[in-house]
Amino acid sequence: MEPNMLFIFEVHIKPGYTAEQYANAWVKASEMIQQAPGAQGTRLHRKIGDPKVLLAIASWESKAARDAMENDLPVAVREIIEAEAEFVEVRLVGEFEAPEWTVLPEGRLQEGPFF
Repeated sequence: MEPNMLFIFEVHIKPGYTAEQYANAWVKASEMIQQAPGAQGTRLHRKIGDPKVLLAIASWESKAARDAMENDLPVAVREIIEAEAEFVEVRLVGEFEAPEWTVLPEGRLQEGPFF
C-alpha cells in the first residue's frame, strides 16, 4: 500500500552521543508508534559525509491518522522522546502528501492519485 502522507524530520546528534545510541531509542519508540492505526512504517537515514545528521521518514495512511497518534502518544514513547531530547536537536522538515507523479528507473512516468 502506497503511503498517502510522509512525516519527515531531521535529527542532529550532539557531541558525545552517537547515531547508534539515538537509533536504539528511535527503534523502540517507532515499534510502539507503528501499532497506531494508519501507521505504515518508518525509516532512518544517515547523511552521507555527516554521520551526526539523520533523516527520519514516517509513512502514514493519512495526516488525520498521524495527528490522532500524536494526540494520544503512549507514555512510554513520550518518555523515550524526553530522554533523548538532551542528546539531539530535532527539526521538522514537514508533512508531505502522496506524490502526484513518480519517475521510475526505467524512465516510465507513474501517475499519482491527483491526475
